[in-house]
Amino acid sequence: MLGICRGRRKFLAASLSLLCIPAVTWIYLFAGSLEDGKPVSLSPLESQAHSPGSAASSQRERESLEVRVREVEEENRALRGQLSLAQGRAPAHRRGNRSKTYSVEEGTGDSENLRAGIVAGNSSECGQQPVVEKCETIHVAIVCAGYNASRDVVTLVKSVLFHRRNPLHFHLIADSIAEQILATLFQTWMVPAVRVDFYNADELKSEVSWIPNKHYSGIYGLMKLVLTKTLPANLERVIVLDTDITFATDIAELWAVFHKFKGQQVLGLVENQSDWYLGNLWKNHRPWPALGRGYNTGVILLLLDKLRKMKWEQMWRLTAERELMGMLSTSLADQDIFNAVIKQNPFLVYQLPCFWNVQLSDHTRSEQCYRDVSDLKVIHWNSPKKLRVKNKHVEFFRNLYLTFLEYDGNLLRRELFGCPSEADVNSENLQKQLSELDEDDLCYEFRRERFTVHRTHLHFLHYEYEPAADNTDVTLVAQLSMDRLQMLEAICKHWEGPISLALYLSDAEAQQFLRYAQGSEVLMSRHNVGYHIVYKEGQFYPVNLLRNVAMRHISTPYMFLSDIDFLPMYGLYEYLRRSVIQLDLANTKKAMIVPAFETLRYRLSFPKSKAELLSMLDMGTLFTFRYHVWTKGHAPTNFAKWRTATTPYRVEWEADFEPYVVVRRDCPEYDRRFVGFGWNKVAHIMELDAQEYEFTVLPNAYMIHMPHAPSFDITKFRSNKQYRICLKTLKEEFQQDMSRHYGFAALKYLTAENNS
Repeated sequence: MLGICRGRRKFLAASLSLLCIPAVTWIYLFAGSLEDGKPVSLSPLESQAHSPGSAASSQRERESLEVRVREVEEENRALRGQLSLAQGRAPAHRRGNRSKTYSVEEGTGDSENLRAGIVAGNSSECGQQPVVEKCETIHVAIVCAGYNASRDVVTLVKSVLFHRRNPLHFHLIADSIAEQILATLFQTWMVPAVRVDFYNADELKSEVSWIPNKHYSGIYGLMKLVLTKTLPANLERVIVLDTDITFATDIAELWAVFHKFKGQQVLGLVENQSDWYLGNLWKNHRPWPALGRGYNTGVILLLLDKLRKMKWEQMWRLTAERELMGMLSTSLADQDIFNAVIKQNPFLVYQLPCFWNVQLSDHTRSEQCYRDVSDLKVIHWNSPKKLRVKNKHVEFFRNLYLTFLEYDGNLLRRELFGCPSEADVNSENLQKQLSELDEDDLCYEFRRERFTVHRTHLHFLHYEYEPAADNTDVTLVAQLSMDRLQMLEAICKHWEGPISLALYLSDAEAQQFLRYAQGSEVLMSRHNVGYHIVYKEGQFYPVNLLRNVAMRHISTPYMFLSDIDFLPMYGLYEYLRRSVIQLDLANTKKAMIVPAFETLRYRLSFPKSKAELLSMLDMGTLFTFRYHVWTKGHAPTNFAKWRTATTPYRVEWEADFEPYVVVRRDCPEYDRRFVGFGWNKVAHIMELDAQEYEFTVLPNAYMIHMPHAPSFDITKFRSNKQYRICLKTLKEEFQQDMSRHYGFAALKYLTAENNS
């Protein structure tokens, strides 16, 4: 806007110059050419002596004066030409911003003139003030279903949040999968002045299931037709967006366009930029009826109150029924039906400038919507090829999309100062908890991490698994960061059952993981692996939070609490299911221990049986886990007894015991106060013992730890004295909490710690 205003000022200044230059010139030449009452020559020969009496000298002066006047007049003519060009562009500029309304009287509009306006500039009048109030809530509706669409919604929302200056209310028409994913995401994102409501898409299927649809969006691609019934009756207007949209400007600018609607205009749409509705793409191509090129429904402005009064529901149903008698099915889902209605009722539509929906499908005229980056408002990846679409400037658009894709979502938690926001109980509780901490405490950062809310995206990839009907199914649970990604394929080869993984990643790393997974045949062939992204925040690795996230989102009655560095023995999944029945885990509080071993070799011929493992132990190829650095962690497993055991045997809890166990899904969660390295599993096993779990070692099960570089957290533990002091403090506080919670029975933990 500022740039446009400057341009107008330059225009006015130039106009004044056009009027003033001739006058000033002649004043200068004739009236102002006196110096001390004598004429002053403008000739290049000025340095020569004046000879008033010389006729030759006077002649030269007149000729020089005439040449100079002609030069000034040529300059004036050139300036007039430039100004006339600027004046010629100005009306087109205004047309692009005022946007013809295309009512019944004006028809559907001249798209060529509209494009001329867009090219000339995409701004409002210089003095025009925004018509959206500072704290006015902008309502946005999105239809979303499934795992992949949920990822797309996040990128769309990021682009909107990046530019927005108003409170937002998202209305998400979602299936149960998308609702679970996005509800958790927004709850943990905690963005100020953003409200999210969900509407059950599955309940709406009956409204549109009678319409045959060939579009890849399926039945969900028709649900924008029923928004007048779905959204609250008191909601008057809403912006409707496809999930493959990227915003390059403040959405308030689009919201302001509602004020330009006139008469019976209730739909704001951009003209379709492909030739689809012209019916000339191939021989016998027969599209649905449309007005001219038709309209694209990736971005829609809906005046809901007026649509309801017009009986929109009846209008589109009658149109669809009539057209389906000849067309048999839709090809572009709701877009076909919207266009058929508009064909019969052109007065309904307000044609938006095409920069509000730059459509990047193959063979579109999207390049006519912009000349410069500043012209872009909304980018629509409406081709099944998405980022691989053909376009002269696709690399620029792709980079813009990737910017939001990898943008740190935590940075979008911006307050809207001066705008009252609804009370958020979770946010208020968090602030209260943080205010109770002492910031001068040397362990403040450790204590703060316990209350940090990490943005969480559940089921980042497609997940599809039905637990076994016999109620013996077991899910392997683990957590990891980017530096352990290479373990995933190996674990999938060793464990055929369901897996729940929590990955601690930045937004950019999440996209690297996505590309890695999509390029892996092993990972893509497995649909029973749940990948849950917990986004990075703070300076510590929240190991127990990650474990809890993975535990909460399993669908089986039992879980194997493992670590990502371990490979389970081949066949362990089926062995554990049999053990669940044998030890009656459904009706008893048992924790089945899987003995842990380790190798120092990066290349290992993995033992295929217990006998082979024992042989490798004897040869020194394998060792009991951490026997040389942390014997207490697994000593109670009693490896000597395990060597000859043929039946499960019970062991007692001892100080610092941290075995890997199989438990029911209702077992207690890990304590979040322990982050990074140290006591994170020990505390959990202690609580299992306090709750009277019985530890039972499985005689024919084993897992092997694979070598890797030391983690950053263990390095901090070893090198930072304050880290070790804080860990000791947290241990003592945990033991005190145990005593308060479990009473006299928990005193043994204090005694055992003192004796160890």
